[in-house]
Amino acid sequence: MEEYLILMRLDLITKEAQPSPEQLQVYMKMYQDWVGKIIAQNKFVGGTGLSTEGKVIKSGQPVTDGPYAETKESIAGFITIRAESFEDAVSIAKNCPILQGEGNSVEVRKISGVDNSHS
Repeated sequence: MEEYLILMRLDLITKEAQPSPEQLQVYMKMYQDWVGKIIAQNKFVGGTGLSTEGKVIKSGQPVTDGPYAETKESIAGFITIRAESFEDAVSIAKNCPILQGEGNSVEVRKISGVDNSHS
């Protein structure tokens, strides 16, 4: 099995796109259930959510506030999973409840250069 990163992107800026506290509870439960299924398959490696604050550092330029406040779609969090193949990782990612939100997306990236000697 190889490791894959699932990046979850959502609109963290537009006020109208933010869920109510009740909706947030429902979404968190759906997310926890999704991760629970991945854990049950022994494919979950780890993951976390990210704050909305950040700093952007570019070579030769001043440090700016980020993440890219001019874009609505920001990385809200990520998980790392183990999967048999890229297709397996994509099929897991397709079930991410974040995809139910309009304009939200999930990106799957294979982690390269991982030392697999401990697997």
